[in-house]
Amino acid sequence: MTILEFDNISIARQLFGFHNTHLEKIAKRFKITIHSRGGSVTLSGPDPEVSQVWSLLNQLYLLFKEKIPVEPGDLDAAIALIKKDPDARLETLFMHTVFTTARNKPIRPRSLNQLKYVKAIETKDILFAIGPAGTGKTYLAMAMAVAAFARGDVRKIILTRPAVEAGEALGFLPGDLAEKINPYLRPLYDALYDMLEFEKARTYIEQEIIEIAPIAFMRGRTLNNAFIILDEAQNTTSQQMKMFLTRIGYGSKAIVTGDITQIDLPGGKKSGLVEVRKILSHIKGIEFIHFSRDDVVRHQLVSDIIDAYEKNKN
Repeated sequence: MTILEFDNISIARQLFGFHNTHLEKIAKRFKITIHSRGGSVTLSGPDPEVSQVWSLLNQLYLLFKEKIPVEPGDLDAAIALIKKDPDARLETLFMHTVFTTARNKPIRPRSLNQLKYVKAIETKDILFAIGPAGTGKTYLAMAMAVAAFARGDVRKIILTRPAVEAGEALGFLPGDLAEKINPYLRPLYDALYDMLEFEKARTYIEQEIIEIAPIAFMRGRTLNNAFIILDEAQNTTSQQMKMFLTRIGYGSKAIVTGDITQIDLPGGKKSGLVEVRKILSHIKGIEFIHFSRDDVVRHQLVSDIIDAYEKNKN
């Protein structure tokens, strides 16, 4: 049994969560018992887990004390990090804010691999991020793009993804071309509106400072002084991938994201993302970051679902 005493009851209550919800989550994930009283907690359970929770609570308390906001997702990330590496320092992640949204919500990496990804974006002109859904590949890249534009590093943000059924199937959908392709681009709009005020985002789009379009719209262009993100790149063909990468001009940065386990190309076509790993992996200045289920930052159940599918595959 280990007793932890905190010197500020008000901050301790923030740490414990409303009706001790934070403590309950921590106890469940580490399979120990936690009891709170006033500004102290009692930890009971196996020594390794109790030591990990002791470190976790002390570090989280210091973050709260420094008035660094800890969102529910941040708590999940902190738990995952300490479980993976008991000696990890949470400030490594929590002090690295990529962008602060219009609602004053900090966007920051939530795993060491995400931190590696963010730092690679800062230094590389072309970067490939490959891994499962929920690992923050596109969201972090978009946050970095908006931050780069706000600093004046680029004059334009281009968000693109393939519309897999952009051929014959779209002909059966109602509306003009913009209305037909909009469902394929909606996730990019959702992420953008999460970062910027709605009116500001809409103004940027209307002024074509931010462009959201299918990858086919990139053909024949040279993209200078732009931050370019290609999302769902596993659904590009070899020709589309080559076309996209050769559009990049001076002063531009390109981030390519995708999940090679979720290829939806028809007729057994080869994925441009799968192929490009073999073709470009040796080129200096281009980096590949690979994410795993350990980097999933969505609801804990998303990680469990990915894990279940992986086990079923084996």
